[in-house]
Amino acid sequence: MSSVTAHFDLPLDGSAPGWARSAVTAVLGGWGLRDPAWLDDAAVVVSELVTNAVRHGGGQIVVDVEAYGRQVIVSVAAGSSVVPRPREPDGTGGLGLRIIESLTTRWYVQSYQGGKRVRAELPLSPGRGVTEAGTSRTERA
Repeated sequence: MSSVTAHFDLPLDGSAPGWARSAVTAVLGGWGLRDPAWLDDAAVVVSELVTNAVRHGGGQIVVDVEAYGRQVIVSVAAGSSVVPRPREPDGTGGLGLRIIESLTTRWYVQSYQGGKRVRAELPLSPGRGVTEAGTSRTERA
């Protein structure tokens, strides 16, 4: 099975979640993964991961997207090594990991360059996968 990957470096600021949503959905659509509801869920997952990195991380934010056929994994890394844990909402946040849990098949944390990387596996995308997307001009339109 073939795979495709994308990598983005983002600044640690409030604009990062929006940039990540736009970039990831554009990349996934370019790879032929175009189901609107599935893309919306993918955008929410990456937005929540990046928002958590902005709130609790440090340094630069690194976003990676990997697709293996219809399986997609998004990951977000930042400088903090503190492992995230779901918590009760407190009026200032607390729902991010619960949202991620509801929209993914699983998520987990890895050590990454002195900080951590949170990886989230999305449910299989509907329709054709990356390796089945075809290469003709009309199929890419």
